[in-house]
Amino acid sequence: MRAGEVDREEVCDAQLELLRVGRDYSTAAPTPCPLCATRKLRHVRFVFGPRLPKEGRAINSKRELERLSQRTGEYRCYLVEVCMSCRWNHLLSASPLGAQRSA
Repeated sequence: MRAGEVDREEVCDAQLELLRVGRDYSTAAPTPCPLCATRKLRHVRFVFGPRLPKEGRAINSKRELERLSQRTGEYRCYLVEVCMSCRWNHLLSASPLGAQRSA
């Protein structure tokens, strides 16, 4: 974007649902947004797995994350950062979560 190869709209494209989750189920990121430099960057965790909604579950507490990690089955936790100001978003990490995983 800074080199002019893509427009801002192509990288600042967070869907409305991600912005809602960012507003309601997130924590403040330790750094400002890399694009607009505001301090409105949020971290959102989503967990996907058995007996969860197909769009995953937004997790907003360590207690809930620990509870889900005790379940049997294949669970994955995704950490996404989203800027509430310019709508930039980025997947920071994806990792397995759970007490037991299927082979």
